[in-house]
Amino acid sequence: MREQRKLTDSYWLRTAPGPSHPTLDGDLDVDVAVIGAGIAGLSAAHELARAGRRVAVLEAGRAAGGVTGYTTAKLTAQHTLVYDRLRRTRGTEGARLYARSQTEAIEHAAALVDELGVDCEWETRDAYTYVRDRSRVDEVRAEADAAREAGLPASFTTETGLPFPVAGAVRVTGQAQFHPVKYLRALTADLLAHGGQVFEHTRVTGLEEGEPCRLTTGAGATVTARDVVVATHYPVFDRALLFTRLSPRRELVVAGPLGDGPDPGGMYITPDENTRSVRTAPYGPDGQRLLVVTGEHFTPGTGDPQAGFDRLADWAQAHFPGVTLDHAWATQDNESTDTVPLVGPLHPGARHAYVVTGFGGWGLSGGIMGGLLLTALITGEDRPWRELYDPRGLKSVVREAPSLLKTQAEVARHFVGDRLKPPASVDDLAPGDGAVVRSGSGRLAVHRDEEGTLHAVSARCTHLGCLVSFNRAERAWECPCHGSRFAVDGTVLQGPAVKPLERHDLE
Repeated sequence: MREQRKLTDSYWLRTAPGPSHPTLDGDLDVDVAVIGAGIAGLSAAHELARAGRRVAVLEAGRAAGGVTGYTTAKLTAQHTLVYDRLRRTRGTEGARLYARSQTEAIEHAAALVDELGVDCEWETRDAYTYVRDRSRVDEVRAEADAAREAGLPASFTTETGLPFPVAGAVRVTGQAQFHPVKYLRALTADLLAHGGQVFEHTRVTGLEEGEPCRLTTGAGATVTARDVVVATHYPVFDRALLFTRLSPRRELVVAGPLGDGPDPGGMYITPDENTRSVRTAPYGPDGQRLLVVTGEHFTPGTGDPQAGFDRLADWAQAHFPGVTLDHAWATQDNESTDTVPLVGPLHPGARHAYVVTGFGGWGLSGGIMGGLLLTALITGEDRPWRELYDPRGLKSVVREAPSLLKTQAEVARHFVGDRLKPPASVDDLAPGDGAVVRSGSGRLAVHRDEEGTLHAVSARCTHLGCLVSFNRAERAWECPCHGSRFAVDGTVLQGPAVKPLERHDLE
């Protein structure tokens, strides 16, 4: 039997631990409260503090310790095959605005790195979307044409730095890659220097909109703010029904020193082979490079992540024979049914509550763009792409209808179908495994730890009641409907759920 690949913490988090921040233990009054300390939340908070607002960031875990800390860390406006699709759904102008907004986000980050003197391993690289299947070459040619028409320095090519031939690729020059956590540590320090506050281990559980708005935390503290930004990756408040327009996607990452093999010298992604994303980064003082390979995406709570890690590692070692893969982790993102991120008022009636979500795997440029756009909205400025990302409006609903219906059909399938599956038996659980079992008239999620002790929690996700499933590779309970994740003791690891799974004793 193949040995299970040992998961590690993200390389980015391990190499930039950073200072801790206090937990909010009393009431607070600010101009703007930002929920979530990933790149979107911290970018918004940083810009708002520089604009003179009193800002507090409220993070349920550690700052930069969520999705941003587990990214592949490409900062590019080249987002796989998005521009040809945008040209068809949003027109030439919509595609142009998308390219311009993403490019300005990259330029803004570059300017901050220079201004603040941030040592975040910033490197300029070309970005490629490639295919090896000749039947898809026309797609790539159309994407290159659409990206160039949108204003990007894009071209079609068959030449790359990859150690294997490709049938065709879109090449976009002058993009960037960096160490995302080092960047956010510097951004946070400058936020604090401008009077901002950051609170960790402070989970927001309630929002009362008004003038002012009021937030409540799990510890009972109240935060009063004129404006609120929900930057929790997956929105933790359902009043906008954004959960109907987002599909969670989990993706695996393996990484390690490249060895003596050649550096491919760019940032690469293909939609083939269940996604393969490749880049390198500086590694150690002797000029070595770290290879980072991402792919094998799946819906949380489905599939076999361990087999996915094995396939991804096999692919990396087959194409980069000198690599030593000593890091393995997973990340999560949300696909918007509207193709583009959702950035703007939280719902049609919102006046002081805003949301940023749905990056579709491109949260670095999208998060920086979102922070800039939300700052403009809150301070009364304008951006030409405001309407492009606005989550409200009938046109968006009509345009999204096919994707939205498909997404909700999948949710309904899990909500009903998972309840019809025969429950497992506790006796069949091996150490380290977990399963949903019957207990009386209900079902429990039961994990057997390595010592043989059983841990039982409710199997109903506290978000909207779907049944969770066990991820053996990461030892976590996951909801296949909206992507909430829980530790084996029921603690919330990832939203939209804000309440833990209730603990139970086995009968």
